[in-house]
Amino acid sequence: MNDNFHIYDTTLRDGAQQEGLNLSVHDKLAIARHLDDLGVGFIEGGWPGANPKDTEFFKRAQTELKLKNATFMAFGATRRPNVKAADDVLLRALQDSGAAGVTLVAKSHDRHVDLALKTNLDENLAMIKESIEFLRAGGQRVFLDAEHFFDGYKSNKAYALEVVRVSAEAGADVIALCDTNGGMLPDELSQVVHDVLTASSARLGIHCHNDTGCAVANSLAAISAGVTHVQGTLNGYGERTGNADLVSIIANLELKKNLKVLPEGSLQEAFRISHAVAEVTNVAPSARQPYVGVSAFAHKAGLHASAIKVDPAMYQHEEPSSVGNDRRMLVSEMAGRASIELKSEELGIAIGNDKGVVGRVVERVKEMESRGYTFEAADASFELLLREEIDGKRATFFKVEKWDTTVSRDANNKVTSKASLVISAGGNQIESQGTGNGPVNAIDTALRSGLLKFYPELEKLELTDYKVRILEGRLGTGAITRVLVETTDGTSEWSTIGVHENVIAASVMALEDAVTFGLLLQGRKPE
Repeated sequence: MNDNFHIYDTTLRDGAQQEGLNLSVHDKLAIARHLDDLGVGFIEGGWPGANPKDTEFFKRAQTELKLKNATFMAFGATRRPNVKAADDVLLRALQDSGAAGVTLVAKSHDRHVDLALKTNLDENLAMIKESIEFLRAGGQRVFLDAEHFFDGYKSNKAYALEVVRVSAEAGADVIALCDTNGGMLPDELSQVVHDVLTASSARLGIHCHNDTGCAVANSLAAISAGVTHVQGTLNGYGERTGNADLVSIIANLELKKNLKVLPEGSLQEAFRISHAVAEVTNVAPSARQPYVGVSAFAHKAGLHASAIKVDPAMYQHEEPSSVGNDRRMLVSEMAGRASIELKSEELGIAIGNDKGVVGRVVERVKEMESRGYTFEAADASFELLLREEIDGKRATFFKVEKWDTTVSRDANNKVTSKASLVISAGGNQIESQGTGNGPVNAIDTALRSGLLKFYPELEKLELTDYKVRILEGRLGTGAITRVLVETTDGTSEWSTIGVHENVIAASVMALEDAVTFGLLLQGRKPE
C-alpha cells in the first residue's frame, strides 16, 4: 500500500446511502473484493454497532475478507457529550470491530456543535481528543473526517482550525476536510486548503460531494493544493447527487498528473471493476461516465471517424486501453466512409476488394435511420446489414412465414399470451406455438422452440432486455414504433432492432435478427 498518498474508498458506507441502493452483507463482501482488486489503499466498511447489517459484515469480514492491497477501516463518531470514551458503546464497537483502522467523524462547524450535538465548543474538542486517544491506545490507526469543514471555516475559521490542531495532536494520522453539503467550487476550496496547510502541520485529506457537479474537480484542486489523502466512491455513488467518483480521480491522477496511486497494472482493471460493482449494486452504469462509460470513447460523427483513422489522439484524450475500455465506432445517419470502415475493423469483418460496399452501406444506413432505425444501439443488426452488402445476400437460417398472437384474460384475472408461428427452415415448414408473460415473450418462445430441432444451440439464447420507443408520426401518418432487443448466449451479448407501425411486427423483426446473429456467433453457416 502506498502510504505517501491515500486512495480511500467509502462505497460501502457513504456510497450505500444513495437512493434506491440497498446492499446485503454478501453484496458488501463482493464489492470489497473488487475494490481490493482495483488496488485502493483503504476500504471503509461501514459503522459497526450502529446497525445489525454492518455489525454482521464486520464479523464476517474478519474471516471471509482476505485483502491483498487495502487496509480495512471502520467508521464511527466521536464519543457522546459528557460520557467517558471507555464507556461509550459505539466507540467500544469500533474498537472491537476487527478493523485495522477507524475513521471518526467529528463536528468542525460551530453551529452543528450547538444545534446537532447540543453541547459546547470545548466539550466537542474534548470528545475528539479523547476518542482518538482511546482508539489509538487500543492499537488502531485513526483518521478524522472533519464534517462540514468548509462551511464551518466560513462561519468560524479559528474553531475549524482548532479542530484540525486538536485532532493531529491527539494522534489522528489524517484529517479529511469534508465538503459535506457539496456546495464548494474548486477555486475557493483550493484556497481554503492552502490556508489550512499554511496554518497547520497536520496531514490533510479531502472528502467531496457532487452537489455543484464539482466533486472530482474539487478533489483534484485539493490535491493540487497539497492534500495527500482523497476519499470517494466507485462510480460516484452516494446520497443526493453522489460523492466524488474515485475512478475519475484515480485515472486523472495516474494519466494526467503521472502520480502512481495504484499498484502497477491495476488501472487497466478500472472498466471491468466499475461494471462488476454496478452489477452487484444493480444500478445501471452511466454510459457517459468518464473513462469507464461505454460511450467514453465512442465516436459518431463522420468527421471524427475520418480523423481517428489517421490518428486516434485527434479525438481521444487517452487510449481507452489505459483503463481497460475500448474505442467504439457508432454507425448512424452521421456516418461517413471512415465510420463504416472503422466499424468493420472493430467487428472483424473484411470488406474485401468491392470498393462500392462502403458507399452502399452508408446510403442504406442513412435511408433506414430516416425511417426510425438507430444502428448505434444495435450493433448486431448493423453487422447483418454489412454482411448482406459484402456477400450480396442476407444471412438466412429460417423465415417466419406467418405469425399470430392472442392475449386473453379469464374470470380470475389471469392474463395469458399465446403465439402461433409458421416457420420455414431446412426445407421444412414448421408450425410452432408458444406462451409467455406477453405477446413478444410468447413469439420468442415459439420461434426458438420451433427451430430447436434444426438448431439445438438456440437453447442457450435468452432475451435479456426489451425496449420500445414510439417515434412521432410524420405527414399525418401514424406513429412509428422502434423496438430494441438484447440477447445473450451466456457468453456474449448483442442488440438488434426492428421498426414498424405495429409494435408486435417491429418486435418480430428484432427477434429474427437476434436469433440469426446468435446462430452466426455459434459458427452456423447460413442456408
